[in-house]
Amino acid sequence: MRVVFKTSYDSDIDLHEHGADRLRTALLLGLMAILPFLVGDYYLAEATNTLIWALAGMGLMIAVGHTGQVSLGHAAFLAIGAYTDAALMNAGLPFYLALPAAGLAAGLFGALIAIPAVRMSGIYLAIATLAVFVIVEELVIMLEPITGGVGGIMAPSITLFGVSFDRYAALTNFYWLVLGIVALVTWGYANLMRSPTGRSFLAVRDSEVSARALGINVTRTRALAFGLSSGVTGLAGALMGHFIGFFNYELFSVIISINLLLVVTIGGLGSIQGAFLGAILITGMPQLIAILRDGVNANFGIDLGGIPGLDTMVFSMILIGFIIFEPAGLYGRWRKIRVWLETFPLARRDMFRRHKTYLKTERMK
Repeated sequence: MRVVFKTSYDSDIDLHEHGADRLRTALLLGLMAILPFLVGDYYLAEATNTLIWALAGMGLMIAVGHTGQVSLGHAAFLAIGAYTDAALMNAGLPFYLALPAAGLAAGLFGALIAIPAVRMSGIYLAIATLAVFVIVEELVIMLEPITGGVGGIMAPSITLFGVSFDRYAALTNFYWLVLGIVALVTWGYANLMRSPTGRSFLAVRDSEVSARALGINVTRTRALAFGLSSGVTGLAGALMGHFIGFFNYELFSVIISINLLLVVTIGGLGSIQGAFLGAILITGMPQLIAILRDGVNANFGIDLGGIPGLDTMVFSMILIGFIIFEPAGLYGRWRKIRVWLETFPLARRDMFRRHKTYLKTERMK
């Protein structure tokens, strides 16, 4: 059992709980940095895709996991980020200016629609965000001179200071670029949640009545959270556009919004780690199922590829299993395992039973 001896109040708001946690974070970041030297291009591309999905998951986590605002239209902000970045770069703006501009455009649009939308909650807010998605989809088609309309638009190659970061010509450089952006956003996100603003997010999520009693402007807090959520998602959309290369409005379908919601739900609501774990599951599980299917065909001569929709069915069953048997998500399960290991042999079988009633809070009604 680890005992953390705190000598000042600064330890309570430290980004890392103890030195070992700081070391693990550094080792993980170092391992991710040398990943191009350990795997081939296929797995490196999959790792890049996972990082982009994790960035989008962190964006949605701000709204869903930390302020309790359910959104079914976050694919719209992915589209805004992707189209804004591509349009600005096609107009001659460099990537290091186009990327933050794309995030800013998505964030401002999200904050604008959040002003009336945040007064709703639950299924009504979800329907409102779904309507926003439909509006953005129609705008993409109408603004054909900028977005390419139905035909789509090409994301320009990234070149910074004479170095190519093209997704196909220089995949390793593009992976490092995405890794750096994701690490920077994660660091900012973690520090945001330690600030008074982040704590107000949690207060609004857990009980709006109590938050108002503490003097928190609930409407402004939820609008700010939704704007930040949209902005981070817009950054992910810009990177997703460069990863795909050529895209149109069909790339950002409502299925993407549902998958994003699955990322934060299965990964673990209310945790940054959950966004990464959910992204790994969403992007890696279909690949694993396909590899196992091919292995069964090669070793046992059973061709499962002829069964239509088998991969989707198995993947859906796995997701349903997580939702039923582990509502706290992958990170919640890991926390239970970690606490059990830290308290062994004093751990009890029913030490986590109270979580079933804890989930019945105001935000779950």
